[in-house]
Amino acid sequence: FSVMPEQILRSCDADAGVRGDGEFALVGLAGRLEEKREWFDLPNLIWRRDERGRTPPFSPLLKLFQSLSGWKRNPPSAVSLTGLPTMSRSWVDNRRYFCEGGQAGFETKRGCSYSCIYCADPIAKGSKIRVRPPKAVADELENLLKQGIDHFHTCDSEFNAPDWHASEVCEEIIRSGLGDKLRWYAYCTPAAFSPELARLMRRAGCAGINFGVDNGDDGMLRRLRRGFTTDDIVSVARSCREAGITVMFDLLLGSPGETRESIIRTIGLMKQTEPDCVGVAIGVRVYPGTELADLVTQKELKEGLVGGEDPAEPLFFIEPSVAPLIFELLDELIGDDRRFFFFDPSKPERNYNYNYNQLLVDAIKEGYRGAYWDILRRYV
Repeated sequence: FSVMPEQILRSCDADAGVRGDGEFALVGLAGRLEEKREWFDLPNLIWRRDERGRTPPFSPLLKLFQSLSGWKRNPPSAVSLTGLPTMSRSWVDNRRYFCEGGQAGFETKRGCSYSCIYCADPIAKGSKIRVRPPKAVADELENLLKQGIDHFHTCDSEFNAPDWHASEVCEEIIRSGLGDKLRWYAYCTPAAFSPELARLMRRAGCAGINFGVDNGDDGMLRRLRRGFTTDDIVSVARSCREAGITVMFDLLLGSPGETRESIIRTIGLMKQTEPDCVGVAIGVRVYPGTELADLVTQKELKEGLVGGEDPAEPLFFIEPSVAPLIFELLDELIGDDRRFFFFDPSKPERNYNYNYNQLLVDAIKEGYRGAYWDILRRYV
């Protein structure tokens, strides 16, 4: 329960949960419960004593908490990933997951050191990047390959942050003889993405990369604290194309400061760089604890808020100056260009939302595998 843990736990009517790393906290919690020992002091735990008087059981220190109410967050503990046990991933039905889901996830690192104003990843995973040993990553992929799984997607915030670790992971996959046996996809940042890394990723079996570029206007990229420029976007498209890697650019339009002109420049840049797919999302999710959440409390931005604070009705922001025209403008700019996945409520067939997407379900049933955007690109 790492993003908005209190709200999610309340919606689940749960008494406690683990936020952040769960490998050790969950085992510790299970052990304490089995032994009927107090457990509310475990790191990474979030628990409540609400208006109904519920408290952690088995505690001799209950009197200490009689006056407390609401949710309690214990201090976090971010362990080194080098200390994790070897992940054989043999205790769940991965084969069924793969057949019905089209791909399997793997992780090479945790955390994100970037400061994008809207992103909850540093809140959920920490702002310090912790890397896994490349050998452990390759061993995990090999174990999954033995289970009949050969299409994967990284679960890292950004696979190439840091780029030296991405290179080491690719080299280990190649050294293990897996590069020709696997097809995998990654999330990457245009910052610090070199042509050399693109070629190395391709040799290691990388088939496609999703770059969350957000915008194609340098002013907007600065406002979003993205750490790269439009020149970097042009460069990564060229590097991937030359390496034979399929490219997806994801856009996040409507954040504070967006204008009609910045949207026009963004779509123009997308057409100039010629990625294989472009995802167009309208509106920015507002997560508690982010810089965006602080920004939208300002009087001039409050009118751009849409939705609610309940997880069932998420809160979004759309720049008020473009909200009345953005759908019509995008429809005009994109036209019938099938590379763009753009959800216009009046044209649901263009939607690439992965939740309850019947086209995607049908494609996976027919044997399509890989990143969902790439499946839809090939299937549609």
